[in-house]
Amino acid sequence: MNERQPELAHLLGRVALRDAAAFRVLYQRTSAHLLGLAMGIVGRQDRAEDVLQEAFMNVWYGAAGYRADVASPMTWLINVVRNKAIDKLRVGKAERAATVPLDDEAMALPDAPERQPQALIDESLKRARIDACMADLGAAQRQAIALAYYQGLVHTEIAEALGAPLGTVKAWVRRGLDRLKSCLEQAGLSAA
Repeated sequence: MNERQPELAHLLGRVALRDAAAFRVLYQRTSAHLLGLAMGIVGRQDRAEDVLQEAFMNVWYGAAGYRADVASPMTWLINVVRNKAIDKLRVGKAERAATVPLDDEAMALPDAPERQPQALIDESLKRARIDACMADLGAAQRQAIALAYYQGLVHTEIAEALGAPLGTVKAWVRRGLDRLKSCLEQAGLSAA
């Protein structure tokens, strides 16, 4: 490897200038050795490949920081990979420490059909369609229907609450319900 040190130093200098071709050659010349190093530290091929990729990203962006008077090119590359591998081990250890075992009982799907995922999705879509149909109503119709169905008020109480004539309130409710029924039928929902 020593006879290749001048070539590697030259390649690192070119990489510092963002020479992609030099980067490719540097990778070809050193990646097998550096992958073996990473594998020895992290112990798994997939994690070693991640380490190598991250290390070469650091090389691409940090090649200008390489100093030949401090270390040989291969020593510098080995340190970059080694540091990334150690970081990967630390992150993995922290992730394992933060991971809690799954509670099988909490993860179990409920037996009731209406609590199954597809039923919940269907119900959510149904509510969204109803909300869209309600949004198509005029504000007075929407308010009158809401007072009747959600508050349980009768027409006279709605008229009093809205400060509107009784006949007008009855028309708002009746026409609003007709429009709501039509909209729901068009959306594929039964208004029953």
